[in-house]
Amino acid sequence: TIWISLTFQFNTCYHYYLNVMSPLLQINCITFPLPLHMAEQQLLKPDEWSYCDFFWADRKDPQGNTSITGFEVLLQKQLKGKQMQKEMAEFMRERIKIEEEYAKNLLKLSQIPLASQEEGTLGEAWAQLKKSLADEAEVHIKFSSKLQSEVEKPFLTFRENFKKDMKKIDHHIADLRKQLASRYAAVEKARKALADRQKDLEVKTQQLEIKLSTKIEEDIKKARRKSTQAGDDLMRCVDLYNQSQSKWFEEMVTTSLELERLEVERVEMIRKHLCQYTTLRHETDMFNQSTMEPVDKLLQIVDPAKDRELWVKEHKTGEVRPVDMEI
Repeated sequence: TIWISLTFQFNTCYHYYLNVMSPLLQINCITFPLPLHMAEQQLLKPDEWSYCDFFWADRKDPQGNTSITGFEVLLQKQLKGKQMQKEMAEFMRERIKIEEEYAKNLLKLSQIPLASQEEGTLGEAWAQLKKSLADEAEVHIKFSSKLQSEVEKPFLTFRENFKKDMKKIDHHIADLRKQLASRYAAVEKARKALADRQKDLEVKTQQLEIKLSTKIEEDIKKARRKSTQAGDDLMRCVDLYNQSQSKWFEEMVTTSLELERLEVERVEMIRKHLCQYTTLRHETDMFNQSTMEPVDKLLQIVDPAKDRELWVKEHKTGEVRPVDMEI
């Protein structure tokens, strides 16, 4: 009878710890520490605003209907960057068209025979002025050609398979998240089964306290075995869940750092070719350098790390990392 009473007390205390004292919080099948325990965690990369530290939680979409994972937010940024790069290439194509049309008009103007009968030194100066138009047209033709090969084309060809790669990464992380959700459901099912077995054991224990009976004692033994088995099942399910969450966690860190690297690569590539654009522009028109100086100054201070910091501050979904679930 004493052992049965102690068992009842243990089960009661366990149930209380499980539902009240456990320092964990489950949100969308991911296990997070409660706010009181957040201070114990440190950022994975404390000296910088890294993707791998700020996109663990989900958030509602702008309409507030469905949840968007932090990883999806990162992917959307990458796809937006790809689109921006494409639009920059389109901008350069329009710039090339303007240069080509301008050169064509300059050359046409240089060939018009207006005032060609002017004589003397003034006639020579006038002829040289018209020739300078043809020379200037040649400069603009060369500029448009270099602009196409050294700026527009690299913009278009950089990361041609990017969208396909992003889709593959997205599916990989999504599959891990689905597995995590499945194993979370298994944990909840096992937890309910254990609670049912414990309740059955408690009822039979109370019956024995009221009336001693050999049959009730046998029923208690069976109920205890089933409760123990349910506890073992719960431990197994929790272990499988933690394994899935650990794998998801590792892949989240790895892929988010890879996305971070790709974003730095994209920004640096664009900066490099925009610098090439300004160099070509300087070579084309030395008299117009003042229009390029503000662009030069801004390009010199392009900082992917600062851009990332500002973007992360605005779009981060949560810096609290998942932790292992406890039984």
